[in-house]
Amino acid sequence: MSEQISTSETAGQAAPAARNTRKVFVKTYGCQMNVYDSERMTDALSKDGYEATTTLEDADLVLLNTCHIREKAAEKVYSELGRLRDMKKARAKDGREFVIGVTGCVAQAEGSEILRRAPAVDLVIGPQTYHRLPDALKRAKAGERVVDTDYAIEDKFEHLPAPKKAQTRARGVAAFLTVQEGCDKFCTFCVVPYTRGSEVSRPLAQIVAEAERLVDAGVREITLLGQNVNAWHGDGADGRALGLGALLARLSQIEGLARIRYTTSHPRDMDEALIAAHRDLPKLMPYLHLPVQSGSDRILKAMNRRHTAAEYVALIERIRAVQPDLAISGDFIVGFPGETDQDFEDTMELVRTVGYAQAFSFKYSIRPGTPGAEMDGHVPEGVKSERLERLQALLFEQQTAFAAGCVGKEIELLLEKPGRMPGQLVGRSPWLHPVNVDANGSEIGDIIRVRITGAGPNSLFAEAIG
Repeated sequence: MSEQISTSETAGQAAPAARNTRKVFVKTYGCQMNVYDSERMTDALSKDGYEATTTLEDADLVLLNTCHIREKAAEKVYSELGRLRDMKKARAKDGREFVIGVTGCVAQAEGSEILRRAPAVDLVIGPQTYHRLPDALKRAKAGERVVDTDYAIEDKFEHLPAPKKAQTRARGVAAFLTVQEGCDKFCTFCVVPYTRGSEVSRPLAQIVAEAERLVDAGVREITLLGQNVNAWHGDGADGRALGLGALLARLSQIEGLARIRYTTSHPRDMDEALIAAHRDLPKLMPYLHLPVQSGSDRILKAMNRRHTAAEYVALIERIRAVQPDLAISGDFIVGFPGETDQDFEDTMELVRTVGYAQAFSFKYSIRPGTPGAEMDGHVPEGVKSERLERLQALLFEQQTAFAAGCVGKEIELLLEKPGRMPGQLVGRSPWLHPVNVDANGSEIGDIIRVRITGAGPNSLFAEAIG
């Protein structure tokens, strides 16, 4: 996963207060899947009387839901735990409960090392076992320091309680839904196979049931999530093997669901049925996040991507042939071990050929335990920085051009949240841009027709029509 998302946080100490409900504060690091996981952990705790809070001072329980993708991820968690340790000491003086837990991929990677380095931590829960969180919390309150990072044999989704309608409604009209977890690709730069495990797909009926609950609670748009979401597979009612294209078609039949998206995909798993879905399903938004990482075949091979640059470009052309309105997003790593000036120029050429509406780009950084960490030819930081600057300038130029090309278009806009200006609401374009529009009596959850009137660095502006 690519987008970096974290909750807001408030520093400081809370004064003692009598409350009927205990509060849980979850700080989410990393990708959309972690956002989904954080919501489900909150759901699991609600049966034990915990209510979510966005204010750290109010919390009786703090969970750091961590990501291990980016550089120094673990150290950032330990730094945050230092702050929480001081809060815990202050709470103890007042006789107040303050439980600290670490969940997610850093928890999976570090395990009991977290308890050794951060004595204030009460429990450590991996991403495959967070359905056991309520039991782990009870054990922690009884004085045990809990580490649960085994890969669960049982289906965690079967054991998670469904959120109440009010909880779902409060989260907004657009929702995430995890359909696939883990990765079998073993790219040499990536820790995901070691922290999330092998590829596992949720059953079709389970996904449909959760989607229907979301829609029944007012959700209008669902984004399907997976480390390799297009590796999803399942069985139909007739026993026939199904892929993501068939799942998208089934979800499109849900009345009241207006929009569907999915992320993140691997080029190796874009089959014909999924490509056809972009042509045949009006509810499927014309946006595709398809990471390539490099434009050099030599580097792609070293990364174990198992596709060439030409195969990637040809795949994009096939998808655009059935959906010309498609916006392409991607991921890029510069300075992978052994990357030469020519390898980097090959990446720049691929970017020029494809044309990206959005992209995420990073300097290569070592992940202990991955094959890339042991490779020769590590690129100097200064060279990586210079290459990244050049790549990002080209990507920004393309992003700006794509947004400018939206001006004058008329689109259907799902209104998701209030804007910064009085009377303004914000939705997302079919291509995932934030779009600001004067409400003119419309409400969050409405889908209105608008004309794009302007493009800024990070968002579009529109006027309601009709």
